[in-house]
Amino acid sequence: MDDAPEPRITLHPHSRRVRIVIDGTLLADTTRAIELCECGYPPRQYLLRDDVRMGLLTGSDTVTHCPFKGDAAYFSFGEYKDVAWSYKQPLEGIKAIEGRLAFYEEVK
Repeated sequence: MDDAPEPRITLHPHSRRVRIVIDGTLLADTTRAIELCECGYPPRQYLLRDDVRMGLLTGSDTVTHCPFKGDAAYFSFGEYKDVAWSYKQPLEGIKAIEGRLAFYEEVK
């Protein structure tokens, strides 16, 4: 009998195509995402920068800290502030998301 608690964060390849479109503009299109599942939060897909139209995003002054992932830097698209974030140096155990971007699904 294994009583080990479920890990707080799990990572696995995301098998479906991910497209990010805001106000009719395609910002990302990939089949190479990594899905991060964290207890209490919706699953998020982390995309390679090569699959994101980085020239359409601007860096934001927003920085947040997660005790399980590290410090996240944010990106905006036009009038939409902080639509995406990235961990430049994620904590041990989740290095696979390093430099990748995740987008809020709530922005369309």
